[in-house]
Amino acid sequence: MSGTETRVVLREALSVTTQRLGRAGVASPSVDARALIAEAAGTARPLILLDVLPDGFAAQLEQLTARRERREPLQLILGRAPFRRLMLRVREGVFIPRPETELALELLREHASGPLENLVDLCTGSGALAASALDEIPAARVLAVEIDPRAADLAVENLEAAGPGRGRVLRADLTADPAGPALAELAAAGPVDAILSNPPYIPPEAVPRDAEVLEHDPHRALFGGGEDGLAVPRAVISWAARLLRPGGVLIMEHADVQGPAARDAAARIGGFEQVSTAVDLTGRDRFLVARRAAGDPTPGSERLTR
Repeated sequence: MSGTETRVVLREALSVTTQRLGRAGVASPSVDARALIAEAAGTARPLILLDVLPDGFAAQLEQLTARRERREPLQLILGRAPFRRLMLRVREGVFIPRPETELALELLREHASGPLENLVDLCTGSGALAASALDEIPAARVLAVEIDPRAADLAVENLEAAGPGRGRVLRADLTADPAGPALAELAAAGPVDAILSNPPYIPPEAVPRDAEVLEHDPHRALFGGGEDGLAVPRAVISWAARLLRPGGVLIMEHADVQGPAARDAAARIGGFEQVSTAVDLTGRDRFLVARRAAGDPTPGSERLTR
């Protein structure tokens, strides 16, 4: 097949695949079609530069397209997801990193006071925030905490790829008894310079509409517990109050309607100052930013809510 013939095949493939994905309800059919075609062609180069297609291209593209038509997330089909400067490994059964979460690293740089050498990522999932911190802050060492074994195993891979030897993953339930042995390692980690977290926070009645989310993101990574979805986020705030050094900062993602409740939780738990809500790139409330108060004694385990 000549280069001209290859480009004819690619144009037809792009047209047909885009139409199929559009009919299936995929939000970005042309973008996804290009990604699937590149995957089937085994290339990271622009499609226009391809002169030769591998044997089995058509069959491979058909298989990939059929999976996306069934609304399997593109990231799972490709086995990877971009996050800031990294290309993270993703896997079925583990929460897929979202672009809006990337802003947490910018907020960390903006609000940090003093060095960023010891960090904790609570509810790390695939390890996206922890891995990005290792990648972008060369002096940092990161402890990532995750309850789900599949997610924890994946986080180990992503952290080691981003910062060999500088990150570790702890399997633990943040809402468990803080005095129990499972959380002893986390309790011993403080004082730390910063805590990042993208915990589950969806209220029980707010069922996601997108098939990609509802059918492929694990519910444990979506629903935060309690009537307002903030049971796990409150546990994150409590651990931040316990672990942060004076002046250390918590950056925690939440739903766009949970800003007031998250600030109220930080105030009730205590030990913080300069508590505020940061917006995402669309102007929606998205992150709790709370600085550990200087001179305030570290809250005891009795403040760690379940």
